[in-house]
Amino acid sequence: MTQFRTLDHPIMAMIAWDPERSAEWINDHILMVHATSNVYLIIGDEGDVVINSGTAAQGTAIRQKFEALLGRALNVHKLIFTQSHPDHVGGWQAFADSRTEIIAQRMFHQIVAERRLLAPFFAARYANVIAAMLVGMPRNLGLDAGDPYGVSTFADTHELYISGRRYLLKSMSSGETLDAIAVWLPEEKTVFTGNWAGAIHGALPNFYTARGDRQRSVPGWLTDCRDLLAHNPELVITGHEQPIAGRERIHADLMRVYEAVSYIHDKTVEAMNAGVDLATIQASAKLPAGVAIRDGRCPPHWIARAVYEEYAGWFHQDRTSELYPTRQSAIWPEIVQAMGGPQNVVKRARDLLAEGEAEKALHFIEMAAFCDPADRTVLEEQIAVFETLADKTEGKIFDLLGWLEGRIMLARRALADRENHL
Repeated sequence: MTQFRTLDHPIMAMIAWDPERSAEWINDHILMVHATSNVYLIIGDEGDVVINSGTAAQGTAIRQKFEALLGRALNVHKLIFTQSHPDHVGGWQAFADSRTEIIAQRMFHQIVAERRLLAPFFAARYANVIAAMLVGMPRNLGLDAGDPYGVSTFADTHELYISGRRYLLKSMSSGETLDAIAVWLPEEKTVFTGNWAGAIHGALPNFYTARGDRQRSVPGWLTDCRDLLAHNPELVITGHEQPIAGRERIHADLMRVYEAVSYIHDKTVEAMNAGVDLATIQASAKLPAGVAIRDGRCPPHWIARAVYEEYAGWFHQDRTSELYPTRQSAIWPEIVQAMGGPQNVVKRARDLLAEGEAEKALHFIEMAAFCDPADRTVLEEQIAVFETLADKTEGKIFDLLGWLEGRIMLARRALADRENHL
């Protein structure tokens, strides 16, 4: 059994929805409701501004929590989305009426349409990464919510004045989605960043997600980070957890992540220019000495690959076969046969695992499983390899651990089915 579970990862507490948890004040005019992604309310005499809306299932309850704390009904003048993910926009109908202007970045409609276009594809992939979270739950990831309509959009910046307060909306396309924005209250040195820096403040941003998504720009994120810090925010309000207060702490937190991302970026570029192949670049990717980062969703070598492919694309020029549709697995049966059959391949995987070469063992067990997927010995060794790799995450890398958990669950299920049919 693996020692670690995604259900114990810090992100689980951040996204937990508690119907009984009340709304709370951040200051005398900003309120917050903790949800799968937090929702914020800025009150004013001329109308209220709501930032994000939770999931479709949470929207009404979130509004009720705000109204219970305020002791009055909301008068939603503006509803602003910091990005187009369902946990940010799904509850929109609970806040919007004929008087409400909904505002998002210009790419909003395109990203929402793409998510609809590929809904079955992405739902299956997402389920593969959060398999442990879905045990006993229907595989419905919130994509059944109606899309917002009548959304006003902007390209780079958009300025608003409501109840004597200035709002500056800025595109942050390096965030979790290409339509990500930051919402500034410039005179207050307050910024709502959503999940621009990732779901976990102080962790490495997830420039490529295991579930799949449009790749985010690493150099673009570094530019956006410098720009944000240049405005010296004194209150940063993210998509999860509590707000981060104090100019010095904010600067220290973001600079720590900036230095880590910049280091990985620069080392990758240096290696690319030296003619180093991607696999070698990934194998050497690490955090800079002395930089401590919170547990997050991706390891440094995923960021190194994101940098490489952002600049160079998918043809790595390692092998000519990359240019053709025939996969390496097409010749695996012949290799397995040449090794004397699946059991010999399993033995080699087992030996490598015992030698501490789990990643090499993975390659061999994948060949064996391709040729004889229902064999008991193959399935047992698959589980052993996956559990070893899961333990190597130390429970820190949510997406990688989640994927491995899903593979372990599938192998255990196949093993149980096999025993039941004997």
